[in-house]
Amino acid sequence: MAAITKKLLAQLAEIDTPTICNTMDVLKIEYASKGFITQPFVCIDPEAPPIVGFAKTATCRSLEPSSMSPAEATNLREAYWDYIAAKPQPGICVMQDLDGERAGFGAMWGEVNSNIHQALGCLGLVTNGSIRDIDMWADNFQAIAGLVGPSHGHVHYVGFGGDVHVLGMWVKDGDLIHADGHGAVVIPKDIAHQIPATAAMQARREKVILDACFDKKFSMAKLKKAYKDAAKVK
Repeated sequence: MAAITKKLLAQLAEIDTPTICNTMDVLKIEYASKGFITQPFVCIDPEAPPIVGFAKTATCRSLEPSSMSPAEATNLREAYWDYIAAKPQPGICVMQDLDGERAGFGAMWGEVNSNIHQALGCLGLVTNGSIRDIDMWADNFQAIAGLVGPSHGHVHYVGFGGDVHVLGMWVKDGDLIHADGHGAVVIPKDIAHQIPATAAMQARREKVILDACFDKKFSMAKLKKAYKDAAKVK
């Protein structure tokens, strides 16, 4: 499998997340029903450009206090920071709140954590938990979250580096993540290099159909013909 280069990351970041999803299911039809967010979410900046990076996975809780000692909690937090800062980069933190139906009771993420993670090399966050301090959030640090809330509750880290399930999307450490205001998707690395060219082909096909729709002499016959012509575009 070819390496995921900075050039490829930049190319993928020029494509919106819905188009990424469309392209993936053209390349492998099974991706039409897996690998992307399927639950409601809030986005801190829906107008921001897409972010593309490698998943840094973690888990947290906030409903009840941690059973760890202060020293254990400090050791875990510092080990987690080392993990976030390590290669591959850039990272996107994907954090699962383990409190089930009460996920988001307390916010792990606000002004401080968004700035810490940005300084450690992350481009953004995907979580089923809550975020706060949205008016003091780190500049250009994207966030997709389950909800916005005011308190941190008893928030604490539980672990990092394992598989997580966030907003209907399963993610493994190091997965390639694409996200924007529409949500997030895991891009399989074995097809990542085919996505830019396939997305360009899709755009050419869609243009044939859209041109028919915008035609001042639009007709059903033109629409039917456009669909047939679009399928032939390479």
